[in-house]
Amino acid sequence: MGTSTKTVISVHTIIHAPVEKVWKHFTTPEHIVNWNFASDDWHSPSAMNDLQIGGKFNYRMEAKDASFGFDFYGTYDAVIENELIEYTMGDDRKVKVMFYPMENRTEIVENFEAENTNTIELQRTGWQAILDNLKKLVESTN
Repeated sequence: MGTSTKTVISVHTIIHAPVEKVWKHFTTPEHIVNWNFASDDWHSPSAMNDLQIGGKFNYRMEAKDASFGFDFYGTYDAVIENELIEYTMGDDRKVKVMFYPMENRTEIVENFEAENTNTIELQRTGWQAILDNLKKLVESTN
């Protein structure tokens, strides 16, 4: 039997806020709906999040013109508050999100297994844009 190597894509950002604030915005549905989209013509009208090992999440992502939408969902494999989230997406791809506190800043690094439909660069760009939206939201709120 052969093994197939999965391509892992990494995105990251540094947010000028303490890790507790970043974690709250990353994990709370009331905040998720305000940053979980890759471009201004998309939005995330709803989010459900049961943040515990074995818990499930489901974030609805839709084009604002209602031409397309999908559920981004999965199950949590590991959760360490303010440090680490690992989950398996609905299509069995793995994601690892690490939070690194640095004085009054937080670095987030997301590693995710690529899918086979879109190019690696398109996937990287989309996930980075979503992370950049999180950064803008966290840095603009008290």
